[in-house]
Amino acid sequence: MAKKIVVIGAGAAGMMAAITAGKTADVLLIEKNDRVGKKLFITGKGRCNVTNAGDADVFFNSVVTNSKFMYSSFYSFDNNMVMDFLEKASCPLKVERGGRVFPVSDHSSDVIGAFKTLINRNHNIKLLTDSKVLQIKCEDGQVTGVVIQEKENKKNREIDCDAVIVATGGMSYPLTGSTGDGYKWAEKCGHTIKELSPSLVPFEIEEKCCRDMMGLSLKNVDLHIKCGKKKIFDEQGEMLFTHFGISGPLVIKASAYIHRYIGKEIELYIDLKPAMDEQMLDARIQKDFSKYVNKDFRNSLTDLLPVKLIQPVIERTGIDPFKKVNSVTKEERLALVHALKHFALTFTGLRDYNEAIITKGGVNVKEVDPSTMESKIVKNLYFAGELLDLDALTGGFNLQIAWSTGYLAGLSAAESIE
Repeated sequence: MAKKIVVIGAGAAGMMAAITAGKTADVLLIEKNDRVGKKLFITGKGRCNVTNAGDADVFFNSVVTNSKFMYSSFYSFDNNMVMDFLEKASCPLKVERGGRVFPVSDHSSDVIGAFKTLINRNHNIKLLTDSKVLQIKCEDGQVTGVVIQEKENKKNREIDCDAVIVATGGMSYPLTGSTGDGYKWAEKCGHTIKELSPSLVPFEIEEKCCRDMMGLSLKNVDLHIKCGKKKIFDEQGEMLFTHFGISGPLVIKASAYIHRYIGKEIELYIDLKPAMDEQMLDARIQKDFSKYVNKDFRNSLTDLLPVKLIQPVIERTGIDPFKKVNSVTKEERLALVHALKHFALTFTGLRDYNEAIITKGGVNVKEVDPSTMESKIVKNLYFAGELLDLDALTGGFNLQIAWSTGYLAGLSAAESIE
């Protein structure tokens, strides 16, 4: 009887694992949705940021959790190999700002289409959609098969196999099918699951001024986050006020670092004018005040701030908005400088998995062999992708984790049953 590998989950990691293993082994790729690549379809706002063109140092510096675990898999199938793979699969690519790599068409469907073509052309791979895996079967510390439920007849069916690759994703965007099934199976097989939480996700903020400024985008501001004396995050970039708090690239990036401090006293503030120190900013304000010397204070900040931001800043200065500019004291002016350089907000939490790009936490990588992706607990059980306790910043790095770990899991599983 021919030896067989079952791959659970036809997302980025699962499809890569199936295609790689399918070069030398029979593969059954099982997907509970009615089509493959459902989460891939919405990544990068539908454009699909497939990887990053930066060098290895850029990649490893962008992996926030357990970057050293990625050495073997990344060098087995790095970003250049990913780009070559997709180009050869008739999906031309382009490189944009920050090394972000996208399909030339700007359509994620072209990436998915390339994978579907490769899967359909390979007679060693059988794709089973609309089928839910209920259980991974193990005997004497080794994988023996899976139990699935087919949608058409709702009947359970046992499938014998020689290896299983679990690539079911995390918890983010649950409507795409990422509902945490893989974590349950991994636990039943004896694995530890590191605490799960949404990541690359907006912040919820207590102050109602965020709602009042909803839709306002700020460029070139500094976001500072501290916990006691510990600096969590301090970078410059673009952010956005929303009905629940703050979002945008700067905030999404910061969310990758804030998890371990949630529940502690977090200090968060925005430097609205990072290009100027306090002395320079005070000089700039005095220049504006001389221009609007006979106006109300509230009408003197239009050259310095967007209209939506003026009232929230004034409230923090304690200055009467109707006070004439020529009556504003030096102390009040310095209070304005402080409000601009230290626009404090109260962090109350992260948005949920429905808005999270990825899941932080997952299968403990200490229990997985980084050179094969095989479980150290159950023989011929492999893990790939977001299911593992690996996460990175935005910019194509999380998909690179999926491609690299999926490739190595597929290669290793095929070699193990030869």
